Amino acid sequence: MNDIAAARALYNRDAVLSASPARLLTMLYDRLLLDLQRAETAQVAEAWDTAAQHLLHAQEIVVSLTDSLKPELWEGGPGLLALYHFVTKALIGANVYKDVTRTRECITLLEPLRKAWHEAAATVSSTSTPAFGLQGQALA
Repeated sequence: MNDIAAARALYNRDAVLSASPARLLTMLYDRLLLDLQRAETAQVAEAWDTAAQHLLHAQEIVVSLTDSLKPELWEGGPGLLALYHFVTKALIGANVYKDVTRTRECITLLEPLRKAWHEAAATVSSTSTPAFGLQGQALA
């Protein structure tokens, strides 16, 4: 690894380690949508190995989001959990069947959530009541 890549990796690691739970959630959504956009581009170009890499990484992120969700703690939790399950199946299908339509469907479903989480994270204060968590941490 060259010096620039090593410095970038260190910076990224430090950014993740020092991020608040709300920031971690928005970072995950940002990367999820980036992976999906890259997968879509690769699928259109019929670069199947590249598409598969991005779709698999997107699946890993959705698994992390699913595992960290505590649906019993808030009214929207069960619906979000169902959405994560649907997206997981769609991503598997997009990869197995090389189906760009499924990838685009995931982008369409997840982009509004990404925006909503960014808006929510911007309004979260230290006095708000924790409602959901990431890796067992309350967003507050």
